[in-house]
Amino acid sequence: MGTLITIDGLDGSGKKTQSEILYDRLTKAGIKAKIVSFPDYESNSSALVKMYLGGEFSHDPNAVNAYTASSFFAVDRVASFISNWKEDYDNGCVIIANRYTTANAIHQLSKIDDSEERKKFLDWLYDFEFKKLEIPSPDLTLFLEVPVEISLALIKARSEETGREIDIHENAEHLTKAYSAALFSAERLGWTTVHCSENGKMRTREAIADEIYNAVIKI
Repeated sequence: MGTLITIDGLDGSGKKTQSEILYDRLTKAGIKAKIVSFPDYESNSSALVKMYLGGEFSHDPNAVNAYTASSFFAVDRVASFISNWKEDYDNGCVIIANRYTTANAIHQLSKIDDSEERKKFLDWLYDFEFKKLEIPSPDLTLFLEVPVEISLALIKARSEETGREIDIHENAEHLTKAYSAALFSAERLGWTTVHCSENGKMRTREAIADEIYNAVIKI
């Protein structure tokens, strides 16, 4: 059985960059590793995710409830697990997930305000994906904590640099609620929080990477 490391956080928090740095450090240490990223936009399994994020159901994320939207992302993960990384995981590989079930615990939980209803949703989510759908549960979840105002600035810069369109989750209203949901989930689910900014500015990617690597090595 392998090890599953999940790296999650708001948009623009550096998940892709840190996943790649961690992969490089593990492989250089002689540890077999593989990166998986969600949603899997290269696969047909992400069709509903792309419709949802592209605003084809509505440009308001709340028009699709947390449970329904979560199922779109969950099915994409099942397809990826079965076809792309189950064999590696079963053979002892370290899987580094750039987003995972944890992303539903951030972005979809943001649609729920009541504390008790939030707890019910998280219980349902983890039961649905890890028990009902039988995808692996993370051995370690690293939450890259970045304040909303920094996240928004990073999203804007990335969009201007790459020409990538901004999706329905990448706005101040949604990200503010998602940030609250992330803090709630991190505390309730025992995530390891990595604070990625100091005094209103991002820490260096090297400093963040060192903190992540030290947390990973412990397990």
